[in-house]
Amino acid sequence: MYLNEFGQPLGDIVENWQGAIFPQRQVLQGWDCRVEPLDVARHGDALWQAFGADSGAMWTYLVSGPFADQAGFEVWLGSVAQQSDPQFYAIVDANSGLALGLAAYLRIDPVAGSIEIGWLHFSPALQKTRLATAAMVLMMSYAFSLGYRRYEWKCNALNAPSRNAAQRLGFQYEGTFRQATVNKRRNRDTAWYSIIDQEWPRLQTAYEQWLAQDNFDSADRQKRRLAEFMPQQAK
Repeated sequence: MYLNEFGQPLGDIVENWQGAIFPQRQVLQGWDCRVEPLDVARHGDALWQAFGADSGAMWTYLVSGPFADQAGFEVWLGSVAQQSDPQFYAIVDANSGLALGLAAYLRIDPVAGSIEIGWLHFSPALQKTRLATAAMVLMMSYAFSLGYRRYEWKCNALNAPSRNAAQRLGFQYEGTFRQATVNKRRNRDTAWYSIIDQEWPRLQTAYEQWLAQDNFDSADRQKRRLAEFMPQQAK
């Protein structure tokens, strides 16, 4: 611990820190997955087909939705696709070419070196698949390549699937902000998770080992769980 001339403790010096780079919209690809900048003309119909039959349960913890029809859904897609923060992407199955989910970078702060992944909306065809994990790893990898020191995941504290997903990926739980906001007229406590840059290399190795083709059988079922590859502190 460093003490200044007044006897006060200070954090470590961040050597050569000049900030991170704001993410540029580009296609990220690997492991039969493409993460593409959201485009209504390109992705709208496939996403509606993926989400449209849902009764609304998939939208419970999101600020927007559900939508009564495709037209309303695509109006919303068009409005968010134009934004730079949140910066929305479609998760595409490279084999079929179909968009099956959404994700976004948000709270992008290059000066602080902090960025959040959010607006995660995975269709039933995407949930709990190799493709879903690949999309998260691609987005995480791009963020750390831009120099971000902190990669955040926040969710409604009552959203058990989201919390489980964060923990599976090795995010560290940091606490819950009580009465953080109001969502659809209801109180939301927000659970905070993060991965920091010094944790990234070992996590990246674990992801790549799990995503490797030889870890999946001909029916695309995993042979070993991600937890078996994870660094001890991330399990």
